[in-house]
Amino acid sequence: MPIPAKPVLLVSLIVALGTQPLYAADQVVSKPASAITTAKNAEALKNLPFSDRTDYDSVSRGLIAPFTGQIKNASGQLVWDIDAYSFLAREKPADTVNPSLWRLAQLNVHAGLFEVAPKIYQLRGMDLSNMTIIEGDDGLFIIDPLTVTETARAALDLYYQHRPKKPVVAVAYSHSHADHFGGVRGIIDEADVKAGKVKIYAPVGFMEHVVSENVFAGTAMSRRSQYQLGSLLPRNEQGQLEAGMGKTAPVNGSMTIIAPTDLISQTYETHKVAGFDVEFQLTPGTEAPAEMNFFLPQLRAVCMSENTTQMMHNILTPRGALVRDAKAWSEYIDASLARYGDKVDVMFVSHNWPTWGGERIRTLLADQRDMYAFLNDRTLHLINKGMTPTEVAQNMQKLPGDLDNKWYTRGYYGSLSHNSRAVYQRYLGFYDGNPANLDPLPPVEAGQHLVEALGGVEAVIKLMQAAIDKGDYRWAAQLGNNLVFAAPDNKDARNLQADALEQMGYQAENALWRNIYLTGAMELRNGVPQYEGSKAKPDLVKAMTPKMFFDYLAVRLDSEKAVGHDMVLNWVFEDLQQPYTLTLRNGVLTHRDGVKNDQAVLTVSMDKTTLDKISLRELDFPTAIKQGALKLDGDGKKLGELLSMLDSFSGQFNIVTP
Repeated sequence: MPIPAKPVLLVSLIVALGTQPLYAADQVVSKPASAITTAKNAEALKNLPFSDRTDYDSVSRGLIAPFTGQIKNASGQLVWDIDAYSFLAREKPADTVNPSLWRLAQLNVHAGLFEVAPKIYQLRGMDLSNMTIIEGDDGLFIIDPLTVTETARAALDLYYQHRPKKPVVAVAYSHSHADHFGGVRGIIDEADVKAGKVKIYAPVGFMEHVVSENVFAGTAMSRRSQYQLGSLLPRNEQGQLEAGMGKTAPVNGSMTIIAPTDLISQTYETHKVAGFDVEFQLTPGTEAPAEMNFFLPQLRAVCMSENTTQMMHNILTPRGALVRDAKAWSEYIDASLARYGDKVDVMFVSHNWPTWGGERIRTLLADQRDMYAFLNDRTLHLINKGMTPTEVAQNMQKLPGDLDNKWYTRGYYGSLSHNSRAVYQRYLGFYDGNPANLDPLPPVEAGQHLVEALGGVEAVIKLMQAAIDKGDYRWAAQLGNNLVFAAPDNKDARNLQADALEQMGYQAENALWRNIYLTGAMELRNGVPQYEGSKAKPDLVKAMTPKMFFDYLAVRLDSEKAVGHDMVLNWVFEDLQQPYTLTLRNGVLTHRDGVKNDQAVLTVSMDKTTLDKISLRELDFPTAIKQGALKLDGDGKKLGELLSMLDSFSGQFNIVTP
């Protein structure tokens, strides 16, 4: 079997970034808020402390220069457009938006350069995350250089227009999510890092988690991220207006990474950075598997990274990730409170806006500590009463005591419903203990049986319409989901399901839930948009270890095709002086690191840089062999045989239809 001339991309490395909306606003069919939705949203105005304007003062405090307009890449493509949210200038919330979410969306639209405190500046509203600049005597210390180089460079340019043009001498990645490192090449040169002119700090395990979180389930995570961020929705009152911790993710940008020079491995470590003492607090297993906070004693400031934001965070993100540890999260916040609470005058974070004043900071930290502890402990309490995940969620509609009336504990990003089910999953898994749910029918078959039992398609449509007329949108959507999976070609079914999801989106206080509901409604009406998807990111491909590469090959292997093709291959990376043995047996691909097998039918030898070029489609296997960059010793047909059994994953799979 010949080696494919243009093999499928070996590494499909997709990071959960935003995508350009594919429909113009006038192409997306949407309906107004129903009378029931309008009334429900109006009721929210009576139940929350909208007279408290503290956050409106905080979000504009210290403004030096506003940012307006767009950021584009070198090809002229749009990367960031804060002006798309100009409709939020109207004071009265639209009927199609929960007033609490409208308030947050108004706060997060503030963009520009802000002075947080003497020597501390933030660029906000120029990306999903914030870039913080600490001014030292000899240079700048930058925390979290945004998601892509274009926004990071624009942010630093805005800073330099109003502050002395000191060199960047240190960078810190607060944690292993792309919006906190991806713009690094927009603010520093890797040559300066290699020359020792710039240090990069990161928590231990950073590079491993950066790559692994975005590879193995990367295609599915990217598709689900389109729903979570509302990336494909128009920006307006009936579409996307917020992503909770910022407007959305940038599009069409260059996401990069430069490996850290200094890894923080102890719970508390103090380093001299840009002339300041910085105490790093390691907080693994909280908002990210590798994360850290920063305390600057001389500036009486603490950066809580993404461990405390101006809202409830996710224990499990809708896009997908490993379930986080709410208990550990609570305990790390308490440790920060105990260690820094009486030593700080300002607390800044990687999203949203800062908090000023020691008493207010201590109260926020204590409240968020209690919030995550409640999520863990109350869920376990209800679990031990025998409740299932959905029952637990239904019984956790409010936070206890004063917590429910604090703006910074509202469920704009995480939610009580989703988070309580995540805690259940962490302890007990997805199975709820009911034997009827051990082996449930898949959606199509279940839908067909239910629709038949209810009297057929037309009967279910009538039931759905009756539920919608009563404002019972959750039941309408549950009926509609079964109906659409049973009869996906029925336009009336899809449209009614879209109507139900849309009204649920309009009522949602949670920004991500709104985006998910409205994206589902859009795809039911318009179909799944054809989007090419994110391309592999060169820096992240290069950061993959051979072990990660082979692990991902095993994910991509079609076991049904592979059965009967048992083989053993040696794979040697000459520049790393590392051999690997790959064993294909029973349709399963495994590997052993650091060894060669004398019985292998083929040995593949190359440099890791050659593999990176092949993964990035800069080179193919036949050309690499012809150039001598790849050597085969043994039965070369076996390599082609293995490659032919690898699947390529389509990023735009169906979600709300079969």
